[in-house]
Amino acid sequence: MMQQLRRLKETASQTAGPYVHIGLTPNLCEISGVYPEDLGARMVNEKTRGERITVKMRIFDGAGAVIKDALIEIWQADSDGLYNTPAETRGTADPNFTGWGRQASDMETGVFTFETIRPGRVPFPDGRLQAPHLTLWIVARGINLGLHTRMYFSDEETANAQDPVLSRLEHQDRAATLIAPREGDTYHFDIHLQGEKETVFFDV
Repeated sequence: MMQQLRRLKETASQTAGPYVHIGLTPNLCEISGVYPEDLGARMVNEKTRGERITVKMRIFDGAGAVIKDALIEIWQADSDGLYNTPAETRGTADPNFTGWGRQASDMETGVFTFETIRPGRVPFPDGRLQAPHLTLWIVARGINLGLHTRMYFSDEETANAQDPVLSRLEHQDRAATLIAPREGDTYHFDIHLQGEKETVFFDV
């Protein structure tokens, strides 16, 4: 007699859940005793060189609603265009600047706030200078693989026009989705996951 095969049904899929905040920003989740403060919460101190700026971001879903349970990490160069990493061979980065930040969205407004400095220009692999920018990594419930994008500065028109990454975009009208307008010392950057205003994301 042949053995009967009992086939199991596929387990229902599960999107990334709230553990992102528990694991990455425990103090925000009122879990104390892990770190004095959440890693990436502070990028500058009183000795950091460069122009101090504030960056406020929001993430919108395909229906245009603000996502209030996401997390963003940013990487950037210091004011001289140097990265705070052992892989930096062009000089020594500002020791009073981390070059990396992590923030969860405000659960009421969905706003992310980074206190940082305006980055300097860094070279592209072919030697051309890139415009000042922040590199972003975005995770949220429903995003199983982190999304990568960039934020450029609206008051860097000349540098933006020369940027080798922006100039490579197939649809140049979408470059505007990567540029943050400035109000005072604050830049505002809205990230749209889908829809007519969808932000350009990079496959890196």
